Amino acid sequence: MKKKLITTALLALLGGTAPVAFAQVDHAAHHEGVSAPAETDAKLAEGTVKKVDKTAGKLTISHGPLATLGMPPMTMAFRAAEPGLLDRVKVGDKIRFAAEKVGSELTVTSLEAAQ
Repeated sequence: MKKKLITTALLALLGGTAPVAFAQVDHAAHHEGVSAPAETDAKLAEGTVKKVDKTAGKLTISHGPLATLGMPPMTMAFRAAEPGLLDRVKVGDKIRFAAEKVGSELTVTSLEAAQ
């Protein structure tokens, strides 16, 4: 009885992991042909730099909707994820950027010049 119970448990355990492994393979195959830049572009918001505060590590951006954060258009200050991001922009620049909530602060994690 004990042996049958252990065998059943092992089979259930091993059998339960196989579909997960196959699902991951199938999921990866499903995304063949989808370019990473297209996914990244969808996450970028557009805005205009209003202020660069290198001392505080922040930049103020007048932006359109931030779909990833569920925010409407507004002007607000964001922390820069890396100090080098602040060196890449100046007041008046049109940018495309990604923002995330890091800890309790909204943070620009990447940016590029708008085309």
